[in-house]
Amino acid sequence: MKITSATFAGSSARTAGKPARRLPEFAFIGRSNVGKSSLINMLTGQRKLAMTSQTPGKTKIVNHFLINDSWYLVDLPGYGYAKLPDKARKELQQVVSDYIFNSGELVMLFVLIDCRHDIGKVDLDFLAELGENGVPFAIIFTKGDKLGPVARAEQIARDQEILSREWEEFPEMLVSSAETGLGREEILNYIGEILETL
Repeated sequence: MKITSATFAGSSARTAGKPARRLPEFAFIGRSNVGKSSLINMLTGQRKLAMTSQTPGKTKIVNHFLINDSWYLVDLPGYGYAKLPDKARKELQQVVSDYIFNSGELVMLFVLIDCRHDIGKVDLDFLAELGENGVPFAIIFTKGDKLGPVARAEQIARDQEILSREWEEFPEMLVSSAETGLGREEILNYIGEILETL
């Protein structure tokens, strides 16, 4: 699949404030500085569509981007912000939970994991919550250019071993790099395949 158009469609803190036009939604989420905004910009071919920042918790609302006038790419606030005050962290959690569990148009949630590190407890807890609530998700390992092919494969295998302790089946797993464009075609084709089934 090719992205021919990508435009900002609106922001909301609750699902009631989503864009009025109901279309399939593919949402992206991850921990602080996992490279979410950079990945979204890489996928859409627009360098400034999603705002990137070195400040954890920059995305505080749900942002909808209309893609090819037929589906939404959704940029969600992250999770696991240990440095944020409790009140701010709870507010972010409420925004995320409201969207994930109440958006009837959510087709797939892409959970971003930094491929350089072992998958953490915060990630595992988040994935477990998705599984318990039947939320469809896939994993994208980001920053794939930071490791060589062998080291990257070994790290992903290690993450799969960690996941296998809790999961009998693995979700779809993809590798990306916002720097090199690695994974762009695979991720977009995966979205395209899902859209064809709807």
